[in-house]
Amino acid sequence: MNPRNDAGRLLTAIYKNRLSYVLILPGILYFLIFNYLPMYGLIIAFKDIKTVMTLQNIISAPFVGLKQFQRFTSSYFFWNIMNNTLAISLMKIVIGFPLPILFSLLLNEVRKAAFKRTVQTISYMPHFISMVVLCALVQIVLSPSGGVVNRISGLFGNEPVYYLGDPKYFRMIIVLSSVWKELGWSSIIYLAAIAGINPELSEAAAIDGAGRIRQVWHVILPGIKPTIVILFILRIGGIMNAGFEEILLLYSPPVYSVGDILDTYVYRVGIEQMNYSLSAAVGFFKSIISFVMVLGTNWFANRLGEEGLW
Repeated sequence: MNPRNDAGRLLTAIYKNRLSYVLILPGILYFLIFNYLPMYGLIIAFKDIKTVMTLQNIISAPFVGLKQFQRFTSSYFFWNIMNNTLAISLMKIVIGFPLPILFSLLLNEVRKAAFKRTVQTISYMPHFISMVVLCALVQIVLSPSGGVVNRISGLFGNEPVYYLGDPKYFRMIIVLSSVWKELGWSSIIYLAAIAGINPELSEAAAIDGAGRIRQVWHVILPGIKPTIVILFILRIGGIMNAGFEEILLLYSPPVYSVGDILDTYVYRVGIEQMNYSLSAAVGFFKSIISFVMVLGTNWFANRLGEEGLW
């Protein structure tokens, strides 16, 4: 093999497809600038920075090894934060992952095109509501003084309840509001997968006497199973993301015991207390767990004979 010939062929191929490379250049630059270059900051987790975080301070700060990780894992807050993060995230998976699949299956059975488009449009709309607006709506609806829920409850003689300040309700409010916001949008990829299934398979099943439920169970679900597996692996990979923005906007001291998660802890320690090294260590700790979860879930899917991410 001649290295010069290989290089020449590579340059020729790049020139021939130059417009395609120009199109993907913004995406490449985005990931380089916002995902790869910031990785230099990981060294903050292994140093002890107690002053204003500048490049000079990062370079000159003493190297302390795993001290920040040990400090976090031995913290009084560690187990409570981990429990809250995993509990909220698992609730979102158990409730929020199957619902878009069910919704897409039901929507696929609608034969009235106009009604189907209307339902799709309405279900997509919450996705485009900003998290600040969503949280404001939640606060208004659940307000103990004039909120819709408390007004309806009051008709039955019940006293007003401050739902967002009650640890019994806080997690479920976070989960249900998040599921409502993303239900329709999450169903798009399943509807696309269903559209890619050969309709002759359903017709053949119908000829063999299969009803709609059996067609869904034996034709449609197996057809979208690879999509479900891949999305489930990615969802498990984000198990340490319990919904930072929503919780930050809705929680308060009375519900810290059930609502304080890794991301809100990082915010308090890193932004409010300016303890950059500890917050970087917590963020790195979270990323490691997510990476391990992706590898483990993908390996398990492969062991079951399913197609994973690789």
